[in-house]
Amino acid sequence: MYRDKLDMERLEDLVQGDRIHRSLYLDADIFALEMERIYCRGWVFVGHESQVPNPGDFFASTIGTQPVLLVRHDDGEVHVIHNRCGHRGTLVCNEPFGNTGRSFRCAYHGWSFKTNGELLAAPLKNGYPDCYDLKAREFGMVSIRTGSYRGFVFANVAGTSAITFEDYVRPMRCVVDDVVDRSPSGAIRVSTRGQRYIYRGNWKEQVDNGGDTYHPPYGHESTTSQGGRQFQRREGQEQGARIDENQSIWDRMPMSVFPGGNNHIGFHPGAEEPRSGAVWEEYMALMVGRHGAERAAEIVREKFHLGLFYPNFLLHLLSQHVRVVHPIDVNRTEVRVYPITFVGAPEAFNRQIIRYLNVTHSPASLIQTDDLECFRRVHEGLRNSVPEWVILGRGFGQDLAIEDGVRSFGTSEVAIRNHYQAWKLMMTKQ
Repeated sequence: MYRDKLDMERLEDLVQGDRIHRSLYLDADIFALEMERIYCRGWVFVGHESQVPNPGDFFASTIGTQPVLLVRHDDGEVHVIHNRCGHRGTLVCNEPFGNTGRSFRCAYHGWSFKTNGELLAAPLKNGYPDCYDLKAREFGMVSIRTGSYRGFVFANVAGTSAITFEDYVRPMRCVVDDVVDRSPSGAIRVSTRGQRYIYRGNWKEQVDNGGDTYHPPYGHESTTSQGGRQFQRREGQEQGARIDENQSIWDRMPMSVFPGGNNHIGFHPGAEEPRSGAVWEEYMALMVGRHGAERAAEIVREKFHLGLFYPNFLLHLLSQHVRVVHPIDVNRTEVRVYPITFVGAPEAFNRQIIRYLNVTHSPASLIQTDDLECFRRVHEGLRNSVPEWVILGRGFGQDLAIEDGVRSFGTSEVAIRNHYQAWKLMMTKQ
């Protein structure tokens, strides 16, 4: 659609080995092509099956700038469908989540649709000529191809992609397993209610941040005490994480990157310290009862800080939540944050997860607000035309090959370079 506006060879030149051109954050035509080639052709996170537990339940999201719905049909299957009437293009569902019963109904002309997206009824349909086949897919709320792993649902609008869902998700399964296995019942619940905020800046700034452990001692300096510790961030640990300029601590967090732009980061400094207290002991008793002492201890051992599923989904393990990036336009991005709680865990344990998430990643939090301010400053600073390039050279040339991908030291910018290699592949593939 936008290929006539952009020279594909020039587009490829905008991503170099250790740098990217500033226009990737500022050019409206590039943004439009990203919505077409990255968000429509790639695997994009939509939601978790626990957000639609019952037939008729729906959860509204976006794929790029396109509104979609995660819905559980009356046969129990979960679908992703375009939130658009097949008649005049009206947004059908105007609520963020809820239960629609057995069908959706468009407010404009009364067309109704099954919860799998198929057209159910069109009022006065005898007014349409015989050449119209109202059973055709185009007249429904069109369904979208999906892939799912342990309840996390991804969609691919185009129906084809450069990478299969299995190859896309395989190196990241360990991150999903790490959070789901911590539930005493083996099941998690992702809330439909969460934090939502908009920042002035490009969507890639939040994605870049998901592979950046170079910034915490500086960007989050205001969150620390004199001893270089943050506030308490989770149940069972009275002290918060270490946030200081001791580079060796941060470099011990292995940074691993994979095809498709994905990455995961090793555990946060201080997260491995023992946890205690009545609530923690009650939780661990449930885990030991399910798995035995040795396996339970292995499950709760800290392995990851977060995983980034390119292009829009961060699965955060320290502050236990799902964070989803929703592009609005080239200069504006919405971020939505949903807590993850454990089915079968003590109520106080789950309540503390939500409490600490409010402290760390709400619009008035002590951590996320630092990042949002930096995103704004990045976007303002890049309006300067000189220099033209954004440097991503930390750790360049020091990568180590691993199964499925590459690993480097914690403060390396290898993950961000990997994002843009995936970006270049998707954007320039005809």
